[in-house]
Amino acid sequence: MQPYIGIPTDQLAGVSPYINTQSASIVPQAIKEAVIDAGGVPLILPFPAKADQIDALVKADVAAISGLFLPGGPDLDPTLYGQEPELKLGSVILPEDRFELALTQAAIQKGLPVFAICRGMQLLNVACGGDLYQDLGTDDPQAHLRHAQAAPGQYPTHHVRMAEGSRLADLLGPTGYVNSRHHQAVHHVGASLKVSAQAPDGVIEGIESQTGDQLLGVQWHPENLSASQPAQGRLFTDLVARAGAFSKTHQRK
Repeated sequence: MQPYIGIPTDQLAGVSPYINTQSASIVPQAIKEAVIDAGGVPLILPFPAKADQIDALVKADVAAISGLFLPGGPDLDPTLYGQEPELKLGSVILPEDRFELALTQAAIQKGLPVFAICRGMQLLNVACGGDLYQDLGTDDPQAHLRHAQAAPGQYPTHHVRMAEGSRLADLLGPTGYVNSRHHQAVHHVGASLKVSAQAPDGVIEGIESQTGDQLLGVQWHPENLSASQPAQGRLFTDLVARAGAFSKTHQRK
């Protein structure tokens, strides 16, 4: 049986061209297709507008899925990791952030496999007790690469090096050439995580579980690279394989 992979939604800021409304819940087409191509069944998880509905919705969502994929999106509200907003902070959606943090923490507690990209990796780090650079150009004096690329998103623009012995290195090899669409980044790494990839300027590009294979995150967008770099698709097939194994184990209990 194909495992259900939960994917939290982003929020369309403007008027949808298909329905006469604003604030539609969306998931990028490339992400949905990447999960399907990997053999998973995407289950879209919209966030509630009311904070008092989060707990019940998270409980139901976590019960329905065998794996969690955390996509990219807007900046994360810094008050959720103990900071106040700085001048170059981008747009944030607090109801989305609160829901996704609760969802991620519940998924981790249950033992669900998690794969996260870009903002999703940053959110995973915060869910594990870490924090972020709100803006690399302002906060990290060592960051000198252009991490918010001007090139179209499907093109790689800088290299990364995987940590020796990491799960990420097992999946992709010792180095990679990746796309880059972010101005925030992981700063202090969450207690249960370790760094598994970095850019040449030291910016953290990958994190994963200190032990085991439950958690994995990358700062780039593999869903936009797999056409030219088929190896990037392994990140999705790995998630689906882990979710399938979790589902079989969970069914036996």
